[in-house]
Amino acid sequence: MVSRDLAAAGMRLALVGSRRAPLEKLGAGLGLAPDQWMAADADLRDRAAAGAVVDAVADRFGRTDVLVHLVGGYHGGHPVVEVPDAEVEAMLSQHLWTTLNMVRAVVPRMTEAGWGRVAAVSSPMAATPGKSVAPYAVGKAAQEALLGGLAREVAGTGVTVNVVLVRQIDVKHERDANPSPKNEWWTTPEEISATIGYLLSEDASAINGAKIPLYGNA
Repeated sequence: MVSRDLAAAGMRLALVGSRRAPLEKLGAGLGLAPDQWMAADADLRDRAAAGAVVDAVADRFGRTDVLVHLVGGYHGGHPVVEVPDAEVEAMLSQHLWTTLNMVRAVVPRMTEAGWGRVAAVSSPMAATPGKSVAPYAVGKAAQEALLGGLAREVAGTGVTVNVVLVRQIDVKHERDANPSPKNEWWTTPEEISATIGYLLSEDASAINGAKIPLYGNA
């Protein structure tokens, strides 16, 4: 949804992930000319790999104005005292290290150009974790702390860094089709994409370091 909307807005897109084939399929369906998009597979947990993919994007398009970091992945189910080390390490690698590696590679280019946008999706669990979600909450809290610090560091440079908070993505639009107390705080892909699109715009230049809740009063 986010890629589709950004393509419709006329942006050139670099689609980056761990598997190239799904990215190629996604890009082919966006309606962009071949020179308006690219796909690259990379392990963003590795700093050198993240740097190489950003270099490739800059070589292809000449600039890197926007980073939309949409990273998924969840580990949970154990009480804190029983959490396996591997689950915490996996969540820190997936949420913290991929974010850190990408912003280290792309933000200096943005500040040098005097304009840029960084947007990520996180969860209210980072601030108010429930039971048995420690690995995921730790990973997202670390990501948010990193981006919060970055937002302060880039203030006044023309670059902004913001986070959208989502509890659960309502891919099937159950909130509208079958509303219930369970799904009333779910967020549609369209709502997420529209919010990110605004944060990337010139109109949102005064918004920096924000955590925008997209889950009602839940």
